[in-house]
Amino acid sequence: MSTVIDITDAVVAALNGHAFSQPFTAERCYVPAFDLKDMKDLHVTVVPRGLEMSTASRSLLQDDVQIDVAVQKKLPTDASGDKAAIDALMGLVQEIADSVRATGRFGGAVWVKTENKPIYSPDHLEQLRQFTSVLTLTLRVPRQP
Repeated sequence: MSTVIDITDAVVAALNGHAFSQPFTAERCYVPAFDLKDMKDLHVTVVPRGLEMSTASRSLLQDDVQIDVAVQKKLPTDASGDKAAIDALMGLVQEIADSVRATGRFGGAVWVKTENKPIYSPDHLEQLRQFTSVLTLTLRVPRQP
């Protein structure tokens, strides 16, 4: 199997093996497209995003694997609780980022950095009443040429 897929699956396993403030089951997929009606449940989707291959030294290569972790949930139709619901989801995103950093190793890969840009999608909130936040993880795999 592909190194990228092995690492993505290791991230899924690490997320599913950790207790977060809101329960979820992370899933790996290639196209995180869901029906809006199904988004009332919390979705955490792990998607392989990119691969950068470079030389670390004369005798060592390094692959930087980027993986997206999407946190998505449709807000209730009653807008009165939006702030509290969004605050809780923002907290979950931070928990996931902290957990990834603390875990540090995923199979043969080592955590390098996590980006969260933008922190959430204003368009999804406005148009769909759905919270969407994406963490982009960079994990490094050293290997022999």
